[in-house]
Amino acid sequence: MPTNKSNADSVRAAQEPRRRPGKERVAALMEAAASVIAERGFEAATMAEIASRAGAHIGSLYHFFPNKEVLADALIQRYGGIVDEAFARIDSQAASMPIEALADALVYFLVEIRGESKAMRALLEARLEWSSKRQEFHDAALRHIAQTLRFRSPRLRPKTAQHMAVVLLHNMKLMKILNSDDVLADSGGASAELRDMTRLYLASKLAHG
Repeated sequence: MPTNKSNADSVRAAQEPRRRPGKERVAALMEAAASVIAERGFEAATMAEIASRAGAHIGSLYHFFPNKEVLADALIQRYGGIVDEAFARIDSQAASMPIEALADALVYFLVEIRGESKAMRALLEARLEWSSKRQEFHDAALRHIAQTLRFRSPRLRPKTAQHMAVVLLHNMKLMKILNSDDVLADSGGASAELRDMTRLYLASKLAHG
């Protein structure tokens, strides 16, 4: 019987709440899950600690997420949504945004969502079957950046936008590293240099667009 229950749990998807209180409870549980996984890693994180961090009963967590794998899948989907929404906010202003502001929005993009990114890294490195998601997120980020650039400069050639996206994604990742807790205390100067470099790069590429 325990084996059958475990198999059933692994198949059952996350429970989608329909009412606002349920949606808020799920949001709190997922925030707590991301926080615990970012701190401890996926394997070391426990459902009990996640429920406690959210200030919820363990039964409430299991009601919405029957096991940790289902919770992980929900977090991966949630991260994709967070990235999509963040780019959508930039894209909605990209056409009229000053180039310096656009450069800052892009280069600090991963810094702004670094809490979520840390949880995702812990998740995607935990299981072999999730590793392919890393490439999917990478490819999606390149498409998002190239699209943003063409919103700002419609005459920009698609191939050029793709090449620029590769450069900008590297800068975004480096900025996240420079703003993490485990780098040297004097990284503030390097962050400013990277910001200015990105501004100049975009200005040189987009000024005539």
